[in-house]
Amino acid sequence: MREGLFVISRGIGQVMFQNNAFSGILMLSGILYSSWQLALLAIIGNIISTATAWICSYSREDIKNGLYGFNGTLVGIAIGVFIEITWLSMLLLLITSALSTWITYLFSLQHRLSGYTAPFILSVWILLVGCHWIFPSLLLSTTPVGAEPSSDFLRAFCLNIGQVMFQGNSISGLFFLIAIAVNSRINAFYTALGSILPIVVAVLSGMDHAILNAGLIGYNGVLCAIALGDKTIRSGVQLKGNQAIIRLSIRITIRIMPELHFIRIIRILS
Repeated sequence: MREGLFVISRGIGQVMFQNNAFSGILMLSGILYSSWQLALLAIIGNIISTATAWICSYSREDIKNGLYGFNGTLVGIAIGVFIEITWLSMLLLLITSALSTWITYLFSLQHRLSGYTAPFILSVWILLVGCHWIFPSLLLSTTPVGAEPSSDFLRAFCLNIGQVMFQGNSISGLFFLIAIAVNSRINAFYTALGSILPIVVAVLSGMDHAILNAGLIGYNGVLCAIALGDKTIRSGVQLKGNQAIIRLSIRITIRIMPELHFIRIIRILS
């Protein structure tokens, strides 16, 4: 039972590449601060995806390290963000979380390309397209992005981190940053770097204040920074290379983001 709780916690922590149960608990606390429903859905998705891996006899070491839990965690949160909660949506949560595990396993069969959150993205895209055609009434209505007169850099910094797990609450973003620092100060540094650089690029690019403040430009940069950041931080070449890739991810996000007016649609398509 105790080890099972550790596995679930690590699965949450692995959303932001932290193989640490306490980090996972802090991240879950950040989600809980924003919404108990999303926290519950995150746990359910995590349990389903992890259980699927266990039933399918996938690598016990990978299961123990939460590598089959984090995509399910994101699937659970996405269900709460995009779909009305009904018995049918719970069935879709079961299917989609299991699907993310199977896709994760397919990525593990080769060593050229890491899956990271691709199983989550692919699974949720399939889910949303299916709902659009078969169960359109399940999809929640979108919320218009209201115009904002100026940039709020502190809010943008926090939400760049929080939006990695769909959290539009500054305190949740700070919970995530603390959770990362608990496991690795180097990763925390890269997280901050990955959050700050998108703000700079967005300001220089004349990005809409509302989109910047909502963290919709920065969360990809945060994930890139954590994924690339390691103990080679003392290497100037490594640091400059990481900065270049973070800037590239930001520019790609800006380039592929059309003039959309709905926060939820922007968050999933990017």
